[in-house]
Amino acid sequence: MEFSSNIASLQPSATIAVSNLARQLRTEGRDIIDLSAGEPDFDTPSWISEAAISGIESGRTRYTPVAGIPELRQAVAGYLNTISRDEVDWEGVVVSSGAKHALFNTAFACFGPGDEVLVTTPYWVSYPEIVSLSRAKSIYVSGDESSNFLVTTEDLDAAYTDRTKGLILCSPCNPTGAVYGLEQLEALASWASERDLVLIADEIYREIYFGSDRSYAPSVLELPKEKRGNCVLIDGASKSFAMTGWRIGFSYSTPEIAKKLASIQSQSTSNPASPSQMAALSAFSNPDKAREEVRTMNEAFMRRRNLVASLLRKQLPRLSFVEPEGAFYFFLKIDSLFDDKRAGSVDVCSWILQEAGVAMVPGSAFGDDRFARLSFATSDDILEDAVGRMASLLNE
Repeated sequence: MEFSSNIASLQPSATIAVSNLARQLRTEGRDIIDLSAGEPDFDTPSWISEAAISGIESGRTRYTPVAGIPELRQAVAGYLNTISRDEVDWEGVVVSSGAKHALFNTAFACFGPGDEVLVTTPYWVSYPEIVSLSRAKSIYVSGDESSNFLVTTEDLDAAYTDRTKGLILCSPCNPTGAVYGLEQLEALASWASERDLVLIADEIYREIYFGSDRSYAPSVLELPKEKRGNCVLIDGASKSFAMTGWRIGFSYSTPEIAKKLASIQSQSTSNPASPSQMAALSAFSNPDKAREEVRTMNEAFMRRRNLVASLLRKQLPRLSFVEPEGAFYFFLKIDSLFDDKRAGSVDVCSWILQEAGVAMVPGSAFGDDRFARLSFATSDDILEDAVGRMASLLNE
């Protein structure tokens, strides 16, 4: 059977070789430590889950409006108002089946054939594929490694053409954990607004922040409206409230843009699952209670970040890394391990998995083959074991 050009344009997964090997080794009875996870290792708070159960028992299981039930959209707006400089209009909120779905809606509504989208690197694995599926082209922009890859307006100027239609930023960044400061965000947002570009600000990890100056990472919502321009904020419940499997994300933009995003969504999934919306309603309606859960989670993540950083410096000094300010990943530089047998990150990650039983995500999945992503969303004991195993292998 001949498939469409849509599927033909997708790039093979850079992680499939490592994933298949991990599955094979587990089948053989090997003890594998998986540090590839992209989700918190915490359970959804019980009071959020109970809201979903209550909704099911009261019959909230039918179709809802495409953009989400109004009370959830209003609750999200209220939650964002605790961050935003300007009043958040709930009609600009579109609730989707996860943040990835919100990104799809945005790309399909805003980009098309001939358009170019500036994608900051290292990037989350799905950005280029979503842009490609919208028939646009990704143009990769990387900041200096010494500045944790954070881009500047000068970097963007060098990549800008008359075909540029959008800019995708992720802060805190997956995979590096790097965070843009408020002044940096203002400069980048102003740059995009002056050129009438669509700014996609992916802030799904905003609440997982390790800075001592504030409780969450800087947000584009803290900028004046006129500086944000055509901004689409991408966020959700997955990371902040440990609700990855519930599939609740959302976008926030002007009501004009939001209507277009909802139109795209109406022809794909319609509404997000009704019970999931009821759970999210409970979370976003109680921001203080929810953020208390986040604080508890962040304390664990910060402790683990400090632990892993210390372990890496002591046991694997040859591997440099970006010290994360948010999210729950280390981006390890592994190119010093390249040789005639192992020419890239997939080879090195496969070797470490085979010999040490530790699974990481190859950096090629994020656009930089010199690195690997290590998740610290697991227990202290497991992290100590994992780094110890890697040190035993790499220090031979």
